[in-house]
Amino acid sequence: MSFTSEANPDPMPTKLFTPARLLLALIALPLALGLSACGKKDDAAGAGPVGAPLNAVAPPAGKAWADVVSVTPEGGYVMGNPNAPIKVVEFGSLTCPHCAEFEEKGFPHVRDEYVAKGTVSFEFRNFVRDPYDTTMAMLTHCGTPESFFALTEQVYSNQKAIFDQLQPIGAQLQAANLPQDKIFAAIGERGGLIDFFAARGIAKDQAAQCLANSATATKLADATSKATDTYNVTGTPTFLVNGKNVEVATWDALEPILKQAGAR
Repeated sequence: MSFTSEANPDPMPTKLFTPARLLLALIALPLALGLSACGKKDDAAGAGPVGAPLNAVAPPAGKAWADVVSVTPEGGYVMGNPNAPIKVVEFGSLTCPHCAEFEEKGFPHVRDEYVAKGTVSFEFRNFVRDPYDTTMAMLTHCGTPESFFALTEQVYSNQKAIFDQLQPIGAQLQAANLPQDKIFAAIGERGGLIDFFAARGIAKDQAAQCLANSATATKLADATSKATDTYNVTGTPTFLVNGKNVEVATWDALEPILKQAGAR
């Protein structure tokens, strides 16, 4: 398996490794910023609204629904009304430009126009396909549940600058031949990620502890493998609406599907 360039990302293979093999592969792969995790689907044009509009649901006293965040059994983070009738799940890679595009153009609408009404919940599940992606995902999981979406948004907003810092360290890390329990900490330190997250509320010693926890990386690899097997995730971003892969990758294509379900 090899990485492709950012300018011309190939779709991902439709079958991934088992969790243990995937983790080993993440570490063994050449550390070049090829974005094989990022395969943009053909966008499906949504039809007009179908279902009756859903009634808004009031959030808990003193809170907005966007402030209600919890960890799901699948290892994702869900924002909003846990009993919302429309449940959206995004499988995203932090090294995927198309995911960064959705974060910029789509996520604010989901949060402020749909999650805010209590009719839609939004869950993000990391879909890791390279050691950089895994390292960043481990760090976004390092804070409280309430910090997860803000940290993820910061990664996407600064994706190019992060890439620029990570690009030179690939050869260094390959030459170092580090054991797997050290690789993520090395990426964090040499690639500036520990400093990046420290500026955003994750203390350096806390980040070091998180990156030393290989169990987190294994869980991320397990979830990635399971997503492919269970939901046929072959590119990112991939969206589920009420458990169904809706086969679209942009906000322009996803919003009509939400409206059809009554989220308007």
